[in-house]
Amino acid sequence: MSGEGKVAVITGASSGIGRSTAIALAEAGWSLVLFARRADKLQDTQAQCPRPDKVLLVNGDVTDELAVIGLFKAAVQRFGRVDLLFNNAGISHAAAPLDEISLETFQNIVNVNLTGPFLCTREAFKVFKAQSPSGGRIINNGSIAAHAPRPHATGYTATKHGVLGLTRATALDGRAHNITCTQIDIGNAHTDMAAGHSLGALQPDGTVKVEGTFDVKHVADAIVHIAGLPLNVTVLNFNIMATTMPFVGRG
Repeated sequence: MSGEGKVAVITGASSGIGRSTAIALAEAGWSLVLFARRADKLQDTQAQCPRPDKVLLVNGDVTDELAVIGLFKAAVQRFGRVDLLFNNAGISHAAAPLDEISLETFQNIVNVNLTGPFLCTREAFKVFKAQSPSGGRIINNGSIAAHAPRPHATGYTATKHGVLGLTRATALDGRAHNITCTQIDIGNAHTDMAAGHSLGALQPDGTVKVEGTFDVKHVADAIVHIAGLPLNVTVLNFNIMATTMPFVGRG
């Protein structure tokens, strides 16, 4: 489905799922506004898109309110509207028992994984409601950790459960304004962030097992499909994972 004339804002677009999604949307004809902290890596993403001239790069941090406000102002100034926000930026923390996680570590992951998506969602709402035709779509990068935790991942698990709440609240509050919201929960797409799981991940029974991964392109293709749906159609939750992922009956 063609994305000609449509504009997507992607956070965390400098690598991994964000980069793959940017390339896939660009190949489908979308114009892009790419946001991340690492300017050089953003440039690498732009260079891999088929129409680099239809890609705007904005350097910044999702935890910085003024930077997020500036991101959406820049998007509208360049392209005139926004049709899609992909809240993709996120971090994890080193595995540790709950009682060994510092307040600084916990607050940092909350700021990136939950406050950042809130700020971006808030600013997207303002644009979606003001533009003509009004409306838009938000896709949040959740995790299967939003439904079943890993051992020693308290901060990550808590924030991804928070994203699930943000997704549902966004879908509800957006209903009257032609704004829809999806959470995509991904089980070990093969990216740098998930690479360690292919070497061995701690399981709830105390064993360490190699977990399956799959090509991140399949995540990007799924997002392109959801993004291309009409706004009267909502995919509230979308789970995509390796077939051998220990999630159903995780044990």
